[in-house]
Amino acid sequence: MNQYVAPQETRPARLATLPKLPIFMDLIGKRVLIAGGSDMVAWKAELFSAAGAIVQVYADEICHELSSLIDSGREIYWTPRRWRAGDFDHVWLAITEGGDDRDEFCASARSRGVLVNVIDQPDACDFQFGTIVNRAPVVIGISTDGAAPILGQAIRRKIEAVLPKGLGAWTAAAKQFRKRLKDIVPERAGRRRFWEAFVNVTFVSQADEDARLEKLEDIARGIANDDAPAQVGEVIIVGAGPGDPELLTMRAVRELQAADVIVYDRLVSVDALELGRREARRILVGKKGHGATVSQSDINALLVKLAKDGHRVVRLKGGDPAVFGRTSEELSALRAEKIPARVIPGVTTASAAAASLGISLTQRQIAQRVQFVTGHDSNGGLPPDLDIAALADPRATTVVYMGAKTLSILSQRLLEQGAAAETPVAIGRGVTHRGEAWDFSTVGALAASAPRGSDQPTIVIVGGVVNEAAA
Repeated sequence: MNQYVAPQETRPARLATLPKLPIFMDLIGKRVLIAGGSDMVAWKAELFSAAGAIVQVYADEICHELSSLIDSGREIYWTPRRWRAGDFDHVWLAITEGGDDRDEFCASARSRGVLVNVIDQPDACDFQFGTIVNRAPVVIGISTDGAAPILGQAIRRKIEAVLPKGLGAWTAAAKQFRKRLKDIVPERAGRRRFWEAFVNVTFVSQADEDARLEKLEDIARGIANDDAPAQVGEVIIVGAGPGDPELLTMRAVRELQAADVIVYDRLVSVDALELGRREARRILVGKKGHGATVSQSDINALLVKLAKDGHRVVRLKGGDPAVFGRTSEELSALRAEKIPARVIPGVTTASAAAASLGISLTQRQIAQRVQFVTGHDSNGGLPPDLDIAALADPRATTVVYMGAKTLSILSQRLLEQGAAAETPVAIGRGVTHRGEAWDFSTVGALAASAPRGSDQPTIVIVGGVVNEAAA
């Protein structure tokens, strides 16, 4: 008999320790002092100038690149002498190439509350520069804490390849449109829908400035004139896969990152949850085999309530929602209340288990079909309506979900229906999790003694294809 408990709201894990805190600083009109005139200094001067700073360079001589920057009309000025202590007055940041006067430079700057960067000497720095992706006004900073600058550059190239060239222009248009949006769409939920639509547009559409503003106006008007109540949300049922977060689909990740609330099962991994929007509420509706559980009717009611409150809800399920996930019950409850609902498929544990073992669930001359069954009914016993004769077919691969506790009795029933005692069996625990473990046995051996228990989710594969893994 199941013991029912109430849904439980949980919180995301605390932030892990950060080696450096990325901060975006407004430097428009602020003074920055640079000591030195080399090519390394030239890059820093250009960077600060691009951010709107007034750059003052102190050096006896400067390189050709720095001279060209000064001649270009940027607010970069050169004083042909060594820096002095009084030069740090009213300065925000100070940069030096180092050299014999490094310590004196740092002390003079810090005595006036100025933060210091010593080029290529991180131990002497108050702040460091990261690798930058510039789609102004979108700016992305990347840091490896000085451990591997080349890695930071590689990450930048990956991001550059993903972000559309027009992203900055669309973002600038959105900034210009914000006040207008509040006039057209006063409701918060409606504006959330606008920004979600805006994100989709920025990644697929190229347009000039007037066309961009016109497009944003059209999106806002469409939302404002929508007959559906603005406060009604939606539910997206998402497959989280068997555990490894890298097995989630790109669409699943996008939905998690757009969610207001994440309603999740016990079998969903913490790493998968961490892919969600950090501000999203998390509600655990965990089910533990034959233990304390949240009733399905309570889960259905919770999803309906959250959606009616205007939330975008992700119902996150382990594996694939369409495989032993009771998805149809949740969809029926949502449709009965006319709540929009969608399903995002996931990797089912059977597929992940086969990949982990390096086998195919179907194979010529061995298994012409594969069948998925559940190993227990609502009372925890072997389902009485299982077609045992079909499961005993030597030309099939049988995958048993949630069958650890009934595996011995199932093996006995298989033998009674003519299954060979030497039929191989693989028992996987925590598939794709860090503690993944496998045991190999036979139907005859398992009929004589039950396997060891485990708190981890267990999947069982029965059939000749298992020999390919054991070989």
